[in-house]
Amino acid sequence: MEVEFIKLDVQHKQEVLELFNYYIETTTAAYRAQLVNEDFFSHFCESGDTYCSFAIEAKDGSLVGFCLLEAYIPISTFSKAAEVMYFLHPKYTGKGIGALALNKLEVEAKKRGITRLIADISLENVGSIKFHESNGFVEFGKLANIGEKFGRTFGIIWMQKELSS
Repeated sequence: MEVEFIKLDVQHKQEVLELFNYYIETTTAAYRAQLVNEDFFSHFCESGDTYCSFAIEAKDGSLVGFCLLEAYIPISTFSKAAEVMYFLHPKYTGKGIGALALNKLEVEAKKRGITRLIADISLENVGSIKFHESNGFVEFGKLANIGEKFGRTFGIIWMQKELSS
């Protein structure tokens, strides 16, 4: 499937929030327990600790998902590391779009002198863990039963990828 990466902007606000809230309501992939509103949208846009963010659109202009690259820890000591985040509409997973999004974020990271990408993933999100493993990420830590959502606890895995120059 062909997609376009468009700088995330206010025109994407409603669809991005609906997608993110879907993951909040139905999975532990989005850690929050409460739905987010329009005020939260600025977190996804290029401001503060977010280096870049993109809406992922199909050729017909419909939202497929969104992705962003943000500071791992927003202090100069960690300026070579960035965290990746992407959420795809469920009907578009498994179609190679996640790999395109990761590639886009890797290109953007290299432009910014970032040499390490970090993903923190719910241990319940086996598909995402496998995706990251198959795209060069390696595990560097787990936190068992650190989160609580839907009346149960869940853990997270930290994965890292070294970028070549």
